[in-house]
Amino acid sequence: MKTIEKVCDFEGNIRLDVFVAEIGEITRSRAAKLIEDGCVLVNSKVAAKNLKLKTGDKVVLNLPDPVSYNVTAEEIPLDIVYEDNDLLVVNKPKGMVVHPANGNLDGTLVNALMHHCGDTLSGINGVMRPGIVHRIDKNTSGLLMVAKNDTAHNGLAAQIKEHSFTREYEAVVYGNLKDDEGIIDAPIGRHPVKRKQMAVTDKNSKNAVTHYKVIERFGNFTHIRLRLETGRTHQIRVHMAYIGHAVAGDDVYGPKKVITSLNGQCLHAKKVGFVHPITNKYLEFESDLPNYFIKFLKAIR
Repeated sequence: MKTIEKVCDFEGNIRLDVFVAEIGEITRSRAAKLIEDGCVLVNSKVAAKNLKLKTGDKVVLNLPDPVSYNVTAEEIPLDIVYEDNDLLVVNKPKGMVVHPANGNLDGTLVNALMHHCGDTLSGINGVMRPGIVHRIDKNTSGLLMVAKNDTAHNGLAAQIKEHSFTREYEAVVYGNLKDDEGIIDAPIGRHPVKRKQMAVTDKNSKNAVTHYKVIERFGNFTHIRLRLETGRTHQIRVHMAYIGHAVAGDDVYGPKKVITSLNGQCLHAKKVGFVHPITNKYLEFESDLPNYFIKFLKAIR
């Protein structure tokens, strides 16, 4: 374990998680998790992540040793839409996990990327998530950006943070949407009771904005296009459930009676667009709807 001690010399108030992220050279989300786990003391006491530090407060950060996992390269076919020396765009199939985690160390997109790219993946997100700039859920299909070096990773991550890159999805949702298009502006945070789920909440949440437009109506279902203005965990699934039109097949946020033929939500990341972090050229890529999505549309049409 590495211990970092620092006296706050900031003029004015600063949040504890922001300060910890700075002195530990870690992400703010990881800083918040360490605070929640009791790895941070302020003036010898455990504190909340949103505590406002004052000049002279003593902060002690105990950084746990990294957990060592044996993540191996696997020869798994990849649908690569674009690739150069700095990044690639991959079309992830439904059912594939993006990165390894405890109890799920193989068969992931990262295992496949390690075989394809060797050691040319960015290391910013650690050994478990090399190259991974952003994620989509296991049962969501579609396009993902992957960074091959830290410069590209930082450039892409900055665009995500600034909400300046394009992310468009298509989905089939339950019910008949009243309006042809609309905006869902509702903050998302951890569910107050079901801690593995997200929810629309004003407590410990972040702003979240989703734009939607109807493509085709089927009475009991609606085919829609969605554009993310922000990128919160499970954002589309949470927002659509919030307005009473959960994504078809969603076994977490949708009805208890799931559509077994879908094996998860009918949601596809169809388009990504971004400024190349090295060449500064705008690139945009689009993928066709996958077979499971097309078959479901035919079944309800």
